[in-house]
Amino acid sequence: MTQGAGGRTYSSPAERTVVTSRPGAAAGGKNAQAKGAQGAQGVQGPQQGVQDPSTSIHLTAHTADARSIELRTHIIDFDAPALDVVVSWGDGTTDTYSLPAGGSSDARDLKHKYTALGTYDVKVTAKDTAKGSEAVNELKFTTMGAEFTAHEPTRLLDTRAGVGAAKAKVGPRSSVALKVAGAAKVPAGATAVALNVTATNASGAGHISVQSTKDRAEGAETSNLNFTAGQTVPNLVIEAIGEDGYIHLFNGGWEPVDLIADVTGYFAPSTANGWGALSATRVVDTREGLGTAKGQVPGQGAIGVEIAGRAGVPKGATAVAVNLTVTNPRSAGHLTAYPSGKAAPVTSNVNFTAGQTVANAAVVPIGPDGKINVRNGGWDPADVVVDVVGYYSPESRSALVAHGIPYRLLDTRKDSWGGWKAGPLKARTHFPMRLEGDTTTPDVDGWVLNTTVTNTRGNGFLSVTPDPNFWSDYANGTAVTPTRPVASALNWTKGANVANVAQTPGGKGGMIDLWNQGWEDTDLLVDLLAYYKKD
Repeated sequence: MTQGAGGRTYSSPAERTVVTSRPGAAAGGKNAQAKGAQGAQGVQGPQQGVQDPSTSIHLTAHTADARSIELRTHIIDFDAPALDVVVSWGDGTTDTYSLPAGGSSDARDLKHKYTALGTYDVKVTAKDTAKGSEAVNELKFTTMGAEFTAHEPTRLLDTRAGVGAAKAKVGPRSSVALKVAGAAKVPAGATAVALNVTATNASGAGHISVQSTKDRAEGAETSNLNFTAGQTVPNLVIEAIGEDGYIHLFNGGWEPVDLIADVTGYFAPSTANGWGALSATRVVDTREGLGTAKGQVPGQGAIGVEIAGRAGVPKGATAVAVNLTVTNPRSAGHLTAYPSGKAAPVTSNVNFTAGQTVANAAVVPIGPDGKINVRNGGWDPADVVVDVVGYYSPESRSALVAHGIPYRLLDTRKDSWGGWKAGPLKARTHFPMRLEGDTTTPDVDGWVLNTTVTNTRGNGFLSVTPDPNFWSDYANGTAVTPTRPVASALNWTKGANVANVAQTPGGKGGMIDLWNQGWEDTDLLVDLLAYYKKD
């Protein structure tokens, strides 16, 4: 269920069938003769195309996986010839089958896996050797998977300044269209984007939904970030881009709000950088001197973080997925993560007030020296924590599959399909979530989840990790208790609604754990945004 939603469908109707014949060969047959000479018009030699009603081929293709095509061929010929059918997949490979004489209407489903992402011309040819004719239909097919290209953090949208949209707050229950593909060096062929979206200057509580079309954004039951009056709240968004190159940001609140969106990378159906899944690992904690000098990052100061070659990130990685946390800040400010060797951009990843502990996910390009920088944009010192959750590398072939329709996996306020009975996630406990069947060979390399806490009864933080058990271990009571993690996916205070993206692999059995690390119960919502697969 988690993988089956969405996908794209391509079609080439039977009317597009083109029949060619050799000089002197009978074009058409009984069916053509019944309709007059239209089936033979224009036949002057080999490969001269005519519409011939005696043979028709209808093609429908669907994709829901990274590199696979599911093709249905429907071939109809009532003149009863024997036909040899060749399916050319567009990558130099073919499949063949034969249809016997006697009149046929043959529909069958074929599946093919491409070794490389891209767009392919799929052609189906039905040959009538006796007549010396053939019928052909074809369609253009693009793989669903997309690989990542890092993009220097760049502001695409700022409604305060009229960047990317009108200089005006987004009205209540209204949306703004943002051009992504074809803007700021994001290529027109990009199919998904990594954005840091920020809501600010809100005069009331609300939420933002980001989706590939206006209708989906305005009708969404899920949200990407939540805010209250006066708050500045960011969240990482990994979202499919609409076919027109736009995404849409919907203000689900009843008061206007300013919106900001900063791009840090994009995904396209071509070979670039695949995903490398990692269990969350802490690489920086200024409170302890982990990964940097012990002591708070000064206001307007920055620290360099060595990433490539640490915590499972290979030397050749081009970008890293991290969770940035600020804690103990002495005044309001923001954190910005960016590649080393570059000047600090005007973008931000985490916004905070004095004394607040706030986390936000980020995808950060890695500098040529294997480092990223984290800058404290406030005027006073603050502690910084960095947890690595994954990376993008040219050596990896795990591609993003983003359907553009977020799917709610869990809402603890309601009975859920995973067997959850309505009620909050208990303090200091974890909920094991099965994302694949009871398998020893998980199909998915990584999950992109939007996690939200609400009805928070005290301070706390959420951890999202792979589970070491199989679902059957829980069913028969033999599951081992997972080790309590240290890394956090999001942090909250009493009464707050907080969202953040969590990217995580499943465990050996395709399961993850959702940990309430606080000392009070809380409600939790989990939405599937996308996943990574090699096939």
